[in-house]
Amino acid sequence: MSKKHIKEEEQNINEQTSNESTCECETNEDSGCSGSCAGCSGCGSIDPEMMIQILGSRNKELEEKYMRLQAEFLNFKTRTQGEISKMLQYEGEDFIKEILVIKDNLERAVSMDDNDLSDEVSKFLSGFKMILGNLTALLDKYEVREVECLGLEFDPHVSEAVLTEHDENKPENIVLEVYTKGYKYKDKLIRPAMVKVNK
Repeated sequence: MSKKHIKEEEQNINEQTSNESTCECETNEDSGCSGSCAGCSGCGSIDPEMMIQILGSRNKELEEKYMRLQAEFLNFKTRTQGEISKMLQYEGEDFIKEILVIKDNLERAVSMDDNDLSDEVSKFLSGFKMILGNLTALLDKYEVREVECLGLEFDPHVSEAVLTEHDENKPENIVLEVYTKGYKYKDKLIRPAMVKVNK
């Protein structure tokens, strides 16, 4: 290989090295780099102090990102646990609603009794009364309570007025009759009462 070719090859290597360096002035030491560009030590390499600053800044960014992600995860965890806890708190609500329909029918049957113990109907309904008592005790055990509204002021939060009537002997907006009982499961209304209101 001739001296000319060797010199051209060296020049190509120098140009490639200069391009790959981070020196913003795009020159090497032989071409007069003064070391004034950011991160340049005058020979195309990154200044160690500048590298420490860059890595420190990057580390701080990653730490802040990690803290944000951790906070978001904790918020998600707390929110999810709250939703699960609330869901478990009222577990079995749909089943209880179905049981209440059976209780309604038992109460209608028992209401046919005229309390004459010698009557055949009373004897027949005595078994229904026992079942109704057991069912009421079971619902009470699981914190299913009847909404008290008869004779009280109408409360739209727990009752629905399906009929109105005017009775001068009673105050206005008083519940005169309950057609379907309302119930609460713990502190949640699961069925409003259907009532007649004095207007």
